[in-house]
Amino acid sequence: MSLQSYTASNGDVILYNGNPNLAILDSLAAQEGDVWHSSLDQGFKNAMPEIIYQTVVYFWYANDFDNLDRSVSWRVNPNQFAVRKKVWDTFSSFDSDYLDKNTAAFDFGFNLLRYQGGVPLFIKGLFPASNSVIKLPVQDVYTFYRKNFKYSQSVYMLLRRVLFKPLELRCFVKAKREYHFRGDLPLVPPRPLNAIKGDPKVSYIIPTMMRQDFTVTLLNDLENQTYKPKEVIVVDATPIAYRDVSKYDSNNYSFKVTFKWQETKGSCRARNEAIKLCTGDYIVFGDDDIRIQPTFIENHIRLLQTYNAEACNGLDIRADHQQQTLDDLEIKLKEMDTVRWKVGAAQSFSNANSCVSKRVVDRLEGNDINYDGGYGEDSDFGLSITKMGITVLHNPYSVNLHLKPSAGGYRFWGNQSKILGKKRKSQPWELDVPVKWLRPIPSPTIMYQFYKHNTKIQRKEYKIKYFIFYFSKARIISWPILLLKLPIRLLQFKKSEFYAKRLSVIGKRTS
Repeated sequence: MSLQSYTASNGDVILYNGNPNLAILDSLAAQEGDVWHSSLDQGFKNAMPEIIYQTVVYFWYANDFDNLDRSVSWRVNPNQFAVRKKVWDTFSSFDSDYLDKNTAAFDFGFNLLRYQGGVPLFIKGLFPASNSVIKLPVQDVYTFYRKNFKYSQSVYMLLRRVLFKPLELRCFVKAKREYHFRGDLPLVPPRPLNAIKGDPKVSYIIPTMMRQDFTVTLLNDLENQTYKPKEVIVVDATPIAYRDVSKYDSNNYSFKVTFKWQETKGSCRARNEAIKLCTGDYIVFGDDDIRIQPTFIENHIRLLQTYNAEACNGLDIRADHQQQTLDDLEIKLKEMDTVRWKVGAAQSFSNANSCVSKRVVDRLEGNDINYDGGYGEDSDFGLSITKMGITVLHNPYSVNLHLKPSAGGYRFWGNQSKILGKKRKSQPWELDVPVKWLRPIPSPTIMYQFYKHNTKIQRKEYKIKYFIFYFSKARIISWPILLLKLPIRLLQFKKSEFYAKRLSVIGKRTS
């Protein structure tokens, strides 16, 4: 493919096809993107819907986002796009194995986003809008699956479609015979981090419960930071009977520390209480059971400033046991080697390690407290930022060691959801309809997330796949027992949907 060249005012060389608005392209060169297009205004929006058979509800970018002037999107128009030269040189060109160059461009954008640490962006007005209609060859879809996913994913898609479209069997066989899963692909090299500009103020939030010793250890790590926070807000939900007030002394630290005893229930409420007290330019969210390296905060700010971004999700490393230290973290990072080094658009979000500008947090109005007592609040927060048109970057430079002790934490309340009968304590998501003798599965808050962020078709596909896995992930010898239990599991699934729908009617709440 022959591309034209443009040198932006910051010195970066941009290659392009078509007729971009060069003034817009010049400003984009100084931001987080690697590839830019206007495909969503050119008939490409939500093209290749077959992606649902692999991603179902777990890939943030399966659906293109509505009503945004810019957003992460891998559906690249091969005739109207721009790309950084150093990124294009890494991949050379589109894959020539596809029949249709649109599929080849999708393959390029998808791999860049999902596997290779890149950021493909839809930019409204960068290229002229048009009314194209995109229809990809079925053979290309099976080739795409064969090259990018495990073989079982191609089989699953075939089984879901072959009864209605039996001729697709030939496409499946051809793709299986001629292609294979590519596996390791080259990564987009992270940009060298610039030194911190100015004097940005950082607020650090720690929600905690029955883990005062872990919290103090984290505060000591914060005291050793090369770029210290302006303030730290600790919201502690430890019940009065278990508190040791003497463990907390704000005089032990060179930054301002606010210790607040939480009177409400839930980690989402705790974070929202802390957000109201934050005065910094950035907010770093951290769990109480992590250890962080001295450059942790510095590298969060450097990455955001280098990429001109406003949100990032750091690298979370699981400890082998809760006594491990930062020395053990160094060993684990060395074992990761080059696999660690990619930035790109994040595909998950963790409140254990993330940094977001106060402007974005205020615009989002905090965490959705419908998740309290359940799971999924982290992903919801990150995806909600993304759906605002803000790119959440993955940050490999700011790393935490997640100790994951077996006791304490906000799951102390959430674990009550496993109890049935009179001893059960009601969870926030139950509202005014308490669970009695039938426990909803999966978690109603996870199901709520699907209703909040995913389409009806995606939810239907999730249910089909859920019950296929109910059998396929178990040993065949246990299938008769699972079959007997299936009616109960169906009722549990329906009960989960019941609570999710009720939470959806209420909508997001922050207090």
